[in-house]
Amino acid sequence: MKHRTHRREFLAVTAAGAWLAAGRGALAAPAQAPAWSDQFPKLLARIKAPVFAKRDFDITKYGAKHGAEADSSEAIAKAIDACNSAGGGRVVVPAGVFYTGAVHLKSNVNLYVAAGATLRFITDPKKYLPVVFTRFEGTELMNYSPFIYADGQENLAVTGEGTLDGQCSRENWWSWGSAKQWGLAAGATPANDRAALSEMGEKDVPVAQRVFGEGHFLRPVFIQPCRSKNILIEGVTIINSPMYELNPLYCSNVTIRNVTIDSHGPNNDGCDPDSCTDVLIDSCSFSTGDDCIAIKAGRNHDGRRVAKPTENVIIRNCDMKDGHGGVTLGSEVTGGIRNVFVEDCRLNSPNLNEALRFKTNAMRGGIIENVWFRNITIGEVSDAILQVDFYYQEGLKGPEHPVVRYIDIRDVTSKKSKYALQLRGFPDAPMNGILLERCTFDNVANPDIVENVRGLTMTDVKVNGKAAG
Repeated sequence: MKHRTHRREFLAVTAAGAWLAAGRGALAAPAQAPAWSDQFPKLLARIKAPVFAKRDFDITKYGAKHGAEADSSEAIAKAIDACNSAGGGRVVVPAGVFYTGAVHLKSNVNLYVAAGATLRFITDPKKYLPVVFTRFEGTELMNYSPFIYADGQENLAVTGEGTLDGQCSRENWWSWGSAKQWGLAAGATPANDRAALSEMGEKDVPVAQRVFGEGHFLRPVFIQPCRSKNILIEGVTIINSPMYELNPLYCSNVTIRNVTIDSHGPNNDGCDPDSCTDVLIDSCSFSTGDDCIAIKAGRNHDGRRVAKPTENVIIRNCDMKDGHGGVTLGSEVTGGIRNVFVEDCRLNSPNLNEALRFKTNAMRGGIIENVWFRNITIGEVSDAILQVDFYYQEGLKGPEHPVVRYIDIRDVTSKKSKYALQLRGFPDAPMNGILLERCTFDNVANPDIVENVRGLTMTDVKVNGKAAG
């Protein structure tokens, strides 16, 4: 089928871009998206992993000991300090099982978890104090330290063939998640803490006064370099995370490759770049309790205050199994997301809801633009191949007009799904410019849902063996 345009429920829009509210930081719509060939090679060449001095600092030389009876937190901190003071190198976790609290990395330090090594994180929340600057679901605050954290550093890495085990379960951190799904620890009030933080963000309470941590129930993430640059996370296996596994925040030049993530707790997203620039996620494997990869950029009023997009992201050669979405943009999208390239990925699980997922609403707002998917192989997903949902959570309950434009999908195949497309824009804010080319979707149970879309073009697209259109 050549150059047919899908016309069901298209919305005619006059004065292109006039519905974008003045003063909300919305970008004027370009005439068309830039070409993959113009952008991708330059971006890939620009993202370079840091290189470290050939010096090793074995944590056992600084007092670390095997076994649950030993807390190696202090020894690891001493090894990191020594490595940093010497000008950098590797802090080595050798074969064996070591227990620790929060690990804070410094510039020019590569935390290397050797083959046969497991670094287990103690489940006592006090081991993640004092509080540090971070974000919780897109709102800035002072909270428990991420398990592995750095702030304002450069040339950082977590590498190796070993395992990072958060030891999280229903008996500790996970009980602070969804009360309905996971139950609550005695006295825990995570919903109240979420609401309190949200109100602080809406009222512009200074971040230094948004202090949570002890006595509160907002979980930390596993690995978070924050306000840092030149990051490498490579080779390790990550299990049993408290919340997001990999969550670079306000970072640039980030490389994540050959990482295996297998963690099925609440909000256990695999990799969430948040307001970051120049990110490569390469040859990773995800099986998660939430989205496998979720690109984020702040939430609601606090996200508009910060106004930092995530831009220039490459995702390639990854495998995605269980999860909510395979590659997701949002829902914390207020600062904007642009220039996302996804290629040569494989997605397959009856417990994976959507393959490609966009989440926003009238509270989030924000602009998502210039997103490419190439050569994606999908076995089975439980819901949709492509879902763009403006009605996520709060839906129409807000003053913002989300913008989603220029999604380019080519050479995607799938074997089984409930829908091929679920596209739901707002009547006064239609999504714009969605192209599918050379795609084949088999065993699709239901017709497409297409609401408030302008410019959905299908070329050589087949659904259940028939030309789409």
